[in-house]
Amino acid sequence: MQKRLKLTAPACVRLRKRLIMNDRLSYKEKKQLPDEVFGLPGLREYPMPDAAHVRAAEAYFRYCPEQFRPKLARAILERARMFGVDVESPVILSYAEK
Repeated sequence: MQKRLKLTAPACVRLRKRLIMNDRLSYKEKKQLPDEVFGLPGLREYPMPDAAHVRAAEAYFRYCPEQFRPKLARAILERARMFGVDVESPVILSYAEK
């Protein structure tokens, strides 16, 4: 028989958020993130604290201003390697080489 953990309500919520995180962040959650998890840290845009957000950044890449695309593409690839996400977008791969 497997022993079950007893967690208080706040701990359950925190644990659940870490394990099952979707690609949406509240303003409060985004504000608490360190600059280095953003694709564009100076603008604090394209947060990528986990694999779901790396995929979201990949999906929203087309909305990035042209002058920031090479930097964002490299950041997406770097964070994707950290989380084991396969980035197959030829557009992102070509911008990362610039």
